[in-house]
Parts: sequence; C-alpha cells; structure tokens
Amino acid sequence: MDGTNYTTNQPPFMTTKLLGRMDRYVLRKFFSTYVVVLLTFIAISVVFDITEKLDDFINSTSGIGGIIVNYYFNFVPYYGILLTPLLLFLSVVFFTSRMTANNEFIAFLNTGTSYYRILVPFLVGASMVCALNIVINHYWLPVANRNRILFEWENLKNNYAPNATNVYFQNERNSFIYLQNYNGADSSGYNFQLSTFKDGKLIRKLTADRVKWNRENQTWRITNYAIRHNKPMLESLHYGRDSVIKLNLNPADFDKSIETIAAYTTPELNRLIEEETLKGSNQVPFYYLEKYKRTAFPFSIIILTIIAVSISTRKVRGGTGLHLFIGIALSFSYIMFQQFFGVFSTNADLHPAFGAWIPNFIYLLIGIIAFRFAPK
Repeated sequence: MDGTNYTTNQPPFMTTKLLGRMDRYVLRKFFSTYVVVLLTFIAISVVFDITEKLDDFINSTSGIGGIIVNYYFNFVPYYGILLTPLLLFLSVVFFTSRMTANNEFIAFLNTGTSYYRILVPFLVGASMVCALNIVINHYWLPVANRNRILFEWENLKNNYAPNATNVYFQNERNSFIYLQNYNGADSSGYNFQLSTFKDGKLIRKLTADRVKWNRENQTWRITNYAIRHNKPMLESLHYGRDSVIKLNLNPADFDKSIETIAAYTTPELNRLIEEETLKGSNQVPFYYLEKYKRTAFPFSIIILTIIAVSISTRKVRGGTGLHLFIGIALSFSYIMFQQFFGVFSTNADLHPAFGAWIPNFIYLLIGIIAFRFAPK
C-alpha cells in the first residue's frame, strides 16, 4: 500500500445505513410538520366545539374534570384519526414545496440520487402512520368513540331516543318480525307481527296492538294480541289481552346508526354483522362499509403522500401557495368521491368493499400519473 488516502463519491448526506442522513432529514420534517398541523386543527376543532356546546357543558353535572376526561380525551383521538389522511397530505405538500423552493431536491438529484430513492423516506413515514391508523381504527378508536357517544347521550342529548317506522327483523331462522312504529322514549311499538314459516309456508302468526320492552326480565309485553295457527286441514285462532314473549330483539337494535356503529371494535362489528344478517336488517351494508373503511381510509395516506410529493417537487409560479391550493382541491375531491361511493354502496348494488376502496383506486391512478410527470 502506498498510504494514499482514498475517498468515495458518496454524498455527505447519504450513508450505507438503511436510513441515511437524507432519510432522517426528510422524516424529521415529515413528522414535525404533520404534528404541528394536526395539533393546530385539533385546537381549532376543540375551540369551535366548546363554543357550540358551552350551554350544555354549563348545565352538565360532570364538572370540568369529567368533561375533559370523559369527552375531550375521546373527542381529540376521534377527530385526529378522522383528519389524519387529509392533514398529512397538506403537511407533505407544504414542507415539500418549501424544500423545492429552497432547491433542496435539485441538490439531492445533483448528487446522483434518483427521484425514486428520494421518495423512500416519504413512503416510510406514510407507511408508519398508515399502519398505526389501521390498528387504532380497528381496536382502540371504537372504545374512545363509545365513551364519547355515551357522554353525549348523558350530557348533550338529554331527550335523545331512537324512533323507527316500518321495521323488519329476522327473529330466528324461520321467523320474522314487523313493527309499524317504534317509540324509543318508552321502548314500545305498535302494530306488531311475528310470522313463523316452515318449508316456505306460514304456520303461525302473532299480531299485537302494542309491545313494550321489560328491561328487568329482558322480555316484551304484548297487549291485545291474536295468535293464528295454520295446520294441515286445521286452523285455530286465539285472542288474548296481555302476555309476555321473548324475542331476539332489544331496544338497542333500533339505534344502530352510523355514529353508534363507530363504537364497535372490529371483532364486535363482525359479530353484529352476523346477527343483523340473520335478522334481515337493511342496515347491514352500512356495517360492512364501516368495516372496510377502517382499512381503506388509512391506506389513502400512502396514496396521497405520493401525489403530494409529485406535485410539490415541481417548481411553478406561485410556489407554495399554488401547491397548497392544488392540495386543498384534491383533498375536497377525495372526500367527495368517498361520500359518493359510500352512498352508492349502501343504497344501490355496489358492494361496500368497492365503495370503500374505489376512491383509493382513483387516486392511486392520479398518483401514478402525477409521479410519471414529476421532474426527475
């Protein structure tokens, strides 16, 4: 050896490690900008929420501590997760656009680093947030939603009670329930019918003017009822004034709204889907849509990040302002597509899985096109 000092042409911000100096630099900007934007929007949301519910809070018996612990400790995670894909998208647009304005990407490219390699830390950061959001959506967030909704019912919706008209349920494999009206205030219903079939033929039909839930015994009291039996070569009809029956139905079944479904963890939601499918509930597509969105919506984080980097690394007249305008427009259009296909899957023949994932497929195509024309 002649003692000569050999050096490599490796850029000073790149190392042979899995995540080099450039990666750590981008990830630091990625998470710091996201956290600042998220906390800002959460703070604004809390202020608006306090303003809207101030009278209810004053009249609440929970006290300031109860409001903070039981409501806002669950309010913040709900809106934080709900806003994460769009706020992270705007965060990436903002700090990437600033890096473009400072010619940082040109410096990266001039060292021989490919555009694809520059995208790696963005995808790493987006994948980490995506994975965390999926776990939270399926298991932890529903528990927070449950506590938040319970607090709202007890303190903000004092007279809340679910009502329903023309309700159909499947009680057992061959028996079906019909209720013309249900009043949640006293857990009672009117014009009740319970039909039992065998081999496709009606063999028994119970009708009652009124049914009322008995919470202690978990039974229904029927008033002014009639029971009709249809047997081969024989029919019988029995009238009664008052009796008690047990059904695979309780008042909670009348309040499985989209808001309350968000309070079910995914294992609980799967069991609910099985039960409601057996009952023939027309709400089942909503439950499936909620289940699939818990995975599809976090995946949009990765797709929107690719779009954000692709549009923000191009220098344009207007700079960061124009990039943010494009980002906001894309964010609102994504929400529009999500709502459109969600409604289409619950009110038409589109499967809820497609309703949850089609917006992602559309924006993945947009992301591929934007990446294809990004300056490299």
